[in-house]
Amino acid sequence: MDHIGDDQRVLWTPNFTRYFVARSVSVFGDAMLLVASALAIGALHGATGIGVVLAAWMVPFLGFILFGGVFADRIGARPLMLGADLVRLAAQGTVAVGFLTGVPSLWLLIVCSAVSGGATAMYQPGVNGIIPLVTTDPQRANATIRVANAIAELLGPAVAGILFGFAGAGVVYSVDAATFAISALCLAFVRAGPVLRTARTSMAADLVAGWHEFRSRTWLWSVILVWVAFGVFLFGPLLPLGAVLVSGSLGPAAYGWMQSAVGAGTIIGGLAALRLRPALPLTAGASAMFAYVLLPLAIAVHATLPVLLAAAAANGAAWAFWSVMWQTSVQTQVPAAVLNRLTAYEVLGSDGSLPVGQSLAGPVALLIGAERVLGVSVAVGLLGCATLLLIPAVRTLRRAPEPLRV
Repeated sequence: MDHIGDDQRVLWTPNFTRYFVARSVSVFGDAMLLVASALAIGALHGATGIGVVLAAWMVPFLGFILFGGVFADRIGARPLMLGADLVRLAAQGTVAVGFLTGVPSLWLLIVCSAVSGGATAMYQPGVNGIIPLVTTDPQRANATIRVANAIAELLGPAVAGILFGFAGAGVVYSVDAATFAISALCLAFVRAGPVLRTARTSMAADLVAGWHEFRSRTWLWSVILVWVAFGVFLFGPLLPLGAVLVSGSLGPAAYGWMQSAVGAGTIIGGLAALRLRPALPLTAGASAMFAYVLLPLAIAVHATLPVLLAAAAANGAAWAFWSVMWQTSVQTQVPAAVLNRLTAYEVLGSDGSLPVGQSLAGPVALLIGAERVLGVSVAVGLLGCATLLLIPAVRTLRRAPEPLRV
């Protein structure tokens, strides 16, 4: 296993620094918004209002993500991400004005949430596509961004709670809108190089070509199939059932400490990925993901707080290390001309099943018990990781020294 000291390539170029700031402030704003939405919308429209507004974001996100991949491959990731930031600036700014001047209607919140979700669908495919354009060392870049994002996700909710308590929802939404403005400004000065032009074809043809590229890589679609199962049985149930069980047995403060421990673990996992360069990145990542199930296991057995926090830290570390190994593999193994489209298929597959798991967790828990549902999560998590290690295309995928440019 190689170490970072063996590679003297420069990471902090002006291009990467600008992109790093853009991503970090954007994630910080998103982390703030989760708290602001729950507090502000819940106070006005209750739990139903929160659910409807979140659904209004998710539906266009999943519906347009594939088109975001096509557009990013056609015009380039940077301009599309820049445009998406400006649209989200307008949407969040509108909500901020609504809160600052009165009580925004549920319809206004729904429409702005839908616009933001659609813009995020245009933004997200480029997150993979732009990395090889702003750095020659994608793994270090991904790990550095992962650590920064973890810190932003830790600080964002705390800042949002303080601002909401002292100044109200309008100020929180204003700050969130400002993060998109900062991100757009940084992206405007990123020099990502020329877009690889391909023969002009129809949107449908581009989608089909992207699907063929996705399907031709066994290691890629195999992981996504496992992630679809994880979304329904592991990732989906963990959040709602974890909140209920931990708060019920150890108190609401314990749940907050658990989330902080996950964030701390994420930083540790990102730092490990910054240092270690396994020759078989997906093998290393899948092996680390076995530790992810320690958290649902600890919750299901009503572990003591110290054990719960240790499990949460292991969960965050495993997720961060896997994420860096996975993103780097996609960015370096897929040709630049189709990278954004393949990323779109990857995001759709990875995220599409998550709402299913979240929505089914509660009703199924009422029938068989929340602890049993999380027990199934543990079993599926272990089986999924073992499956990845048994698939030759995943297990033997070697680290690529450079991103594919063609």
